[in-house]
Amino acid sequence: MWKTSNKIDINLKEDCFNELIEECRHGSPGAKLSYNLRTRLEKFPLEIRAEIVNRVKGGCAPLFIACKRGQTDVVEYLITVCQANLEQKGLYEVPDERSVHYATPLWCAAVSGKLSVVQRLVHYGADINSVSDTGSTPVRSACFMTHLEIVHYLVEHGADINRANYNGGTCLINSVQSVVLCNFLLNHGANVNARDIQSKTALHYAIQEHRLETTQLLIKHGADYFAKSRFGDDALRTACLKGAIRIFDYLINTIDYATEVLVNAYELLGSTFIHEHNDIVGALHHWRTAIYLRESESNLLPKTPIMHPRASFRYQKEFASSEELDNAMTDLDSIRIQSLLVTERILGPYHKDTVFRLMFRGASYVDVLRFQRCIDLWRRALEIRIEKDTILYSDTCFTAQALVKLMVDFNERCKNNELAECNDEQRFEDVIAVYELLVEDLEEARELAIVQPSHKRQVEGFDRILRCITHLIYLMIQIGNTYEKKVFIQRLVVNIRRINPKTITTEDSLLHLCVSKLNTLRSNYFMDEESIPIFPQRDVIELLLDCGFDVNARNGSNSTPLHIASSSYNFNSWLIKLLLDYGAHIDQPNSSGKRPTELLALNPLNDVYVLNYITLKCLCATVINKYKICYRNQVPKSLEYLIQQHEH
Repeated sequence: MWKTSNKIDINLKEDCFNELIEECRHGSPGAKLSYNLRTRLEKFPLEIRAEIVNRVKGGCAPLFIACKRGQTDVVEYLITVCQANLEQKGLYEVPDERSVHYATPLWCAAVSGKLSVVQRLVHYGADINSVSDTGSTPVRSACFMTHLEIVHYLVEHGADINRANYNGGTCLINSVQSVVLCNFLLNHGANVNARDIQSKTALHYAIQEHRLETTQLLIKHGADYFAKSRFGDDALRTACLKGAIRIFDYLINTIDYATEVLVNAYELLGSTFIHEHNDIVGALHHWRTAIYLRESESNLLPKTPIMHPRASFRYQKEFASSEELDNAMTDLDSIRIQSLLVTERILGPYHKDTVFRLMFRGASYVDVLRFQRCIDLWRRALEIRIEKDTILYSDTCFTAQALVKLMVDFNERCKNNELAECNDEQRFEDVIAVYELLVEDLEEARELAIVQPSHKRQVEGFDRILRCITHLIYLMIQIGNTYEKKVFIQRLVVNIRRINPKTITTEDSLLHLCVSKLNTLRSNYFMDEESIPIFPQRDVIELLLDCGFDVNARNGSNSTPLHIASSSYNFNSWLIKLLLDYGAHIDQPNSSGKRPTELLALNPLNDVYVLNYITLKCLCATVINKYKICYRNQVPKSLEYLIQQHEH
């Protein structure tokens, strides 16, 4: 036996560790370590054994792997003979969730359903309330997996069932799938009205999952059925939104709701039947019940709040009587609009389900090539997003991209005479309205996005919004076919030039974006969508230049639009000549010292004679910079600026 670790052959330790990992990974549940491996390990001093078994490979130490596989004897051996660290965290991959957690061996064993391993770890002193990287305790995660025996054992040995994870989720919230488990937790002191970060209780989650028996159990134990989530949903409204009809019936038969609450619930449930199940008969039944309840009041119960007619809903009004409902039922589009009107009135415009239903219903119109109906609804969704949040918010950006991408597709189909509903007046109005929505707070949004520490999603969102704006300018030019419209478009572009917005990641101006083929849109809303290449686009670039956009503007790498255009990927002869005709400097270096002249010289397709665009002043400026000749306050200020432009 060796006396000190310094004298031990490193290769022997390495071999033992690798063999230990392999036996743990490939051994069956209940397996033991081989006699040969145990003998070799036990020849090492205790501190060396501990060093070996606490090493990590692939994010896990041997003890963690053995716990996951349920190798109780191996676990006991590693703890008692080798002093394995009971709290050494490893990576646990949850196959069904496609997620990876960083947690202790006890958490791993609890989630894996290995009761005997859990018992051994607790026996030897593992921290029963240790948490994973999401703040989840072993007992909470065992609840999620519905490992009843493990939950019982952990609770009996002191596990804190009211300790929530970082999102506020408790054991009870994680257990709504099991009445037995919920009952056990409630009988052992679980807080029935504990809320997560969305202000949801276990009752909300039970209803979401259509768990009638769990719902009944929670209410029996004092669950607050009037408790509202962050979006204002109590138990009844949650049942309506999720179409949980059995729970809905239980609630209205158990709880004494006011008539107006019941009426709104029936109307909202009817709307859900339309959106979730396309069940017109079911929707009609619930809506008629609501009408009956309204008319049964001594004074006719009005619909509140009052909803003003909107263009996005084709100026329809919500039905107020059986006769109006019957009239609406003669037309499928009318029924769907009624459903959206009901949803927005009851939930309010800023509720997530209001916007979701607008987006979902709009997408269904695209499936039957009714683009204009989708644009109407998605415009309303974008209005709501911007009113509620800002253009920096990820959902706002997602909606804007989906809408602008759809409008570009619509325009291309109209140009190819593929659609019947190609009203230029309507399309122009839509483009202008969306453009103004995105531009209105553009300056303020950029200032917010660059505040340090910056938020990656907000920065990326702002840059995507600028790409949306360039595509909207393209659409304006395409559809604005009258003198008045062209003048109006030019005024809009002059106004945005005064703002001169730039992307945050690369500091590209709108002109930089419009000379690049990389300026495309993907909404990720439809599975089979393809990006339609628009840029470089001559009309847009000319308009920007005519409206005063700086043809020699520099981005974050000191590249001008001409640098971008001169790359082989973006190259077009007309584009190079256009920029040069508007005063682009062909020999300005960027941060890497590259000049458009050099980029063009490498392109075999280039037919632009660069010497025609190099002036004597430019040559002189290049020489001054090359030899570092002092020029400040030696030449006129206008020439100082020119020389600075040629600096590397």
